Amino acid sequence: MRAEPNVAKLLKLRGHNADFSYSKSSEDLRDQAKCAALAGYRYVVALGGDGAFHHLIEGVRGTQAIAGFFPAGNGNDIAADLGIPIDPLDAAGAFLRSTPRAIDLVRARFRDGRIAHYIGAGGMGLDAEAAHLANTKFKGWPGVTRYLAGLSWTFVHERAMDLHAEIDGVPWDGRILFAAVANSTRYGSGIRIAPEAKMDDGWLDVALVSEIRWPRLLEAIPIVLTSGDLRSFTEVQRFRCKRIVLEAERPAKVHGDGELLGESPAEFEVQPGAVRVMTPIRRP
Repeated sequence: MRAEPNVAKLLKLRGHNADFSYSKSSEDLRDQAKCAALAGYRYVVALGGDGAFHHLIEGVRGTQAIAGFFPAGNGNDIAADLGIPIDPLDAAGAFLRSTPRAIDLVRARFRDGRIAHYIGAGGMGLDAEAAHLANTKFKGWPGVTRYLAGLSWTFVHERAMDLHAEIDGVPWDGRILFAAVANSTRYGSGIRIAPEAKMDDGWLDVALVSEIRWPRLLEAIPIVLTSGDLRSFTEVQRFRCKRIVLEAERPAKVHGDGELLGESPAEFEVQPGAVRVMTPIRRP
């Protein structure tokens, strides 16, 4: 990675030695992160995109290690919400002035008993399809255009679905395009799907988006790229909860941090303060 020599040089100049390793796959990254944590490394840091940080968090979760993030990806949504500079060299400098912060995780449990976690934002349906296409069919597109291209393609080719949800035990039924379950404000390289979400408040922020016409979708896009304030859109219903179960009329992709996690039905539950992350000191 191009940023590595400069990051290593900065850390050395500041009197900190760092061991670098390279992952061969997502599973390898998780395994290396876990091994480093169990070997006694106090800090385990991802130098890469949101996906790399996602897998590192899976590796250090449940250990005493403190996670760090030097973002070097296309989206850097998680870093932005954590207040980490989106340039990896600036992030390395900020890391040395940061303090550990307890951050919530989202646990996704699937029907077969398999469990996955994510730290940022995720969900089920059209947004998961868009995230999948952004990482495959439109991977070469820059920044947020990858996600918007995936969103547009899915909007044309996929139909809405009937959803049965349980939101903290309260049933909800309706027809939706997608359900976002967020711990952070944004995903997809800047799509502000949950503008009021906080990563350490012990709550999930949920957006259920019903069928919407093209003109309304085009009207919504510049809003979610700026404030995310969709209060005038009756097609969007927002909830705050600890646990939500999503079951659609057909299996639908589920994603978290832009990574494909599985298919619905799925249960999402917040795990307060489940991981410690080095973040810049927040100003009052």
